[in-house]
Amino acid sequence: MTKPGHYLLCSVLLAFAGCSSLDAIHREGARHDASRPLQTLYETRIIEAATGTPQTLPALAETLVEADVVVIGEYHGHPGAHLLQSQIQQALYQRRPDQILTLEQFAIDRQPALDRYLAGETGEREMIEEAAAWANYQASYRPLVEFAIANDLPVIATNAPREVVRCVGRQGTGYLDTLTPDVRATLPKPPFPGSTAYRDKFLATMAGGSHGSRDQSRLMNSYQAQLLRDYTMASRILVALEQHPGAQILHLTGTFHSEDHLGTVQAIQQQAPDLDVVVLSPIFSDSEGAFPDLAGQRDRGDFLYLLSPLPVQFRDAQRQLRDLQRRFADAPPIDCQPEP
Repeated sequence: MTKPGHYLLCSVLLAFAGCSSLDAIHREGARHDASRPLQTLYETRIIEAATGTPQTLPALAETLVEADVVVIGEYHGHPGAHLLQSQIQQALYQRRPDQILTLEQFAIDRQPALDRYLAGETGEREMIEEAAAWANYQASYRPLVEFAIANDLPVIATNAPREVVRCVGRQGTGYLDTLTPDVRATLPKPPFPGSTAYRDKFLATMAGGSHGSRDQSRLMNSYQAQLLRDYTMASRILVALEQHPGAQILHLTGTFHSEDHLGTVQAIQQQAPDLDVVVLSPIFSDSEGAFPDLAGQRDRGDFLYLLSPLPVQFRDAQRQLRDLQRRFADAPPIDCQPEP
């Protein structure tokens, strides 16, 4: 590893762990006794899903080193998930330096803005604005991007453009036919195969109390928008592997897009079944800070990592509803009419 990369990651991890060296961080942070309760929001425990065998970070990295694509599902904004992502990124880089970081957190139409930052042509605040970075970029994803920059590694935006996703959610995949040829060429073509399991999971999560035909139509459009995101991410990952033969992809995404090997993972495997794709999925600890009963959860990933639940955001249902309404009201207006 280059010295800048070493110092960068040390500065981030030392703030969390208080260790005297990066190797010490790995030794201390990797003692994953699955029976020991979590004490902080930064801690994790990792197990192999099929066997329940605890995994140290070095042992996990040795297992993952031959994979073509390592997908780390996350609960967005959870500090333990993002710390673990940084640790895995660095541990894999030590063993296989030809690494590519791919991110759900940037849309493909913002790649030029991201590239300018990677090349040192813009500052971080400029990049955050021009690339429409997520609000938690600096707290959650900055360490991973800066590690990639320090070691001259590609960073690739993979998500579908936000406006296109929203319009597909309103109008269905027919909206894609209204896009200009240049924009349309950057996106995968429907139909998106998906799967019955993924559709049922998505609809069950989103449906709530909706039962009318109009609500069902909206839900199916939302599902198509979800698939657009999944298949866009998959397509950019496959292009990255074509452009960088022999490289290993480290992909960060919300866990819904990857757990149970559905979503983006299924889209990759449908198009490239010979690729070795390994999935890490988070689960929340029980009230004692330990692994919950894993019955029915082992298929969520090849490896499971334990996190402490985040604080409850609302205990007043009316305040929660008002907050949700405010956030929807603050969303920028969108025009889904065909471009002239």
